[in-house]
Amino acid sequence: MEKVLEKSPLDFNNTEHAFGHLSDKELSRAIMLFKTFSFPLLVKYGPGLAAFSLKTGLPIKGIIKKYFFNHFCGGESIVECKNRIQFLSKYNVGTILDYSVEGEEKEEVFDATCKEIIRTIDESAINTAIPFAVFKVTGVGRFALLQKVSEKAELNDAESKEYTRLKNRVESICRKGFECSVQVMIDAEETWIQPAIDALVLEMSEKFNQKKVLIFNTLQMYRHDRLAFLTSCFDKYSFPLGFKIVRGAYMEKERERAVEKSYPSPIQKDKESSDKDYDAAVELCLKNINRCEIVIGTHNEKSCQKAVNKMSEIQIKANDSRVYFSQLLGMSDNISFNMAMAGYNVAKYVPYGPIVSVLPYLARRAQENSSVKGQSSRELQFLMKELERRKGL
Repeated sequence: MEKVLEKSPLDFNNTEHAFGHLSDKELSRAIMLFKTFSFPLLVKYGPGLAAFSLKTGLPIKGIIKKYFFNHFCGGESIVECKNRIQFLSKYNVGTILDYSVEGEEKEEVFDATCKEIIRTIDESAINTAIPFAVFKVTGVGRFALLQKVSEKAELNDAESKEYTRLKNRVESICRKGFECSVQVMIDAEETWIQPAIDALVLEMSEKFNQKKVLIFNTLQMYRHDRLAFLTSCFDKYSFPLGFKIVRGAYMEKERERAVEKSYPSPIQKDKESSDKDYDAAVELCLKNINRCEIVIGTHNEKSCQKAVNKMSEIQIKANDSRVYFSQLLGMSDNISFNMAMAGYNVAKYVPYGPIVSVLPYLARRAQENSSVKGQSSRELQFLMKELERRKGL
């Protein structure tokens, strides 16, 4: 990766470093985008209207792409992402290509998605600016089938054959990573399908992590049982382990389903408990760094600082290849770019895919940024600070 910037002290409040990659026009556009998230009706109904407009042929694709899609996504194809990959690499920030087509049910779509994920591995194999590949199991298999497997329900003959095809797709992706020496992260999903995913990740890890970590499981620490799960992994398995540690993405859905179906919520009782388990999970991995590799996926400055402090305490170098920090494209640039400038390994999740297929992903970004207490006010605060800094020059 091209080194064009000198290392600097870690400072999450340095907006010059955080947004130095944005032109004045791009900065103003980002400010306008995050301000729109303060309109609840727009956030609630906008994605649905956008999807309807695209499907009915209304000429709004260019507007969506320019003002919303381009902020959070790399492009509609790997080729379209290449300029963004190269651009990020100039600032020592890696790219994780995330093919974000979701919500499909057809076997031919699962096959096509599997082939596309394999293409991201091929791209990573020839480009050091792409340190990981990533995929969701629901991208290559049916949600309801994973739920049935997770519930240990008996599969009929057709379902057994379907599950074999799903497992074959997962293994073909992981085997490609093994053959190309590309690390592959498998995303976490809803609790009622996660047991099947965990079992698949364990099987792939045991098969392909014998000499080095190539397969990563993802742990959502807003679940109150994941710290115990992580501890048990270190207790049970002797082969190298890979973990991406995140807070999680399905909290409201999880709570609503628990109430609806009258079972104890799998979600932590409060944010403080999530934060505590998150930091404990990162610390546990760092203390066992000779047995694992870790991707610290967070938009929380305090968690990043705690991880950095622990790395220093146990003498893990900032650029140790076994430790990465990661944020989503278009968010928390104050973390990503400042950490990269301080010499830490950083990679942005860069979603891509046809605009109409990526709308569910974009809708989640809008929703999580719409809360006054959410990410939007934090993002806007930093963007406005940078605008004021530039005005004062």
